[in-house]
Amino acid sequence: MAHGEPAGQHPGGLDRSSDSDGEVSLGAVTTNSGRISAARRVLPEQRTLPFSTSQLTSLDEALTVVTRTTGLHFSVYLGDLGEHSRSNAEGLHTAIGRRAPKAVLIAVSPGQRVVEVVTGAESGVSDQDCERAVTSMVAAFKEGDLAGGLTAGLRMLADQAEPHRCP
Repeated sequence: MAHGEPAGQHPGGLDRSSDSDGEVSLGAVTTNSGRISAARRVLPEQRTLPFSTSQLTSLDEALTVVTRTTGLHFSVYLGDLGEHSRSNAEGLHTAIGRRAPKAVLIAVSPGQRVVEVVTGAESGVSDQDCERAVTSMVAAFKEGDLAGGLTAGLRMLADQAEPHRCP
């Protein structure tokens, strides 16, 4: 109800602060002037996280295992990659720092439906290996399994990198 609006005069002819008997609802009072003053609880919109605790645990375990078994630094980025997704993903890879030459980044922007895999010069992971991993991830993503797709992609990339492991 707008300030200064008399009870029963709500736009559209409805007074949302009183019931059909003219009684005011819980949290509302009728003032001396006949107006209804109402307090309403406004709840903030609940953010939903993309992963459950168990999915995060599985993803963390997969990252740890593939990093230890290959000697490469694997990382995952989940979020908006902007208009220039490839160059932004490459920028994220560079931001890894001194480990970038032996790093593999999987960058996923679900809202844009984009997956970018960026590999360091010393990773030993070929473009074909990346394409196969992306195909596998996208198949899982289409089924609504974001965490499973990322985990499968990490494992596929690690399997291909392991024979090319840098000393």
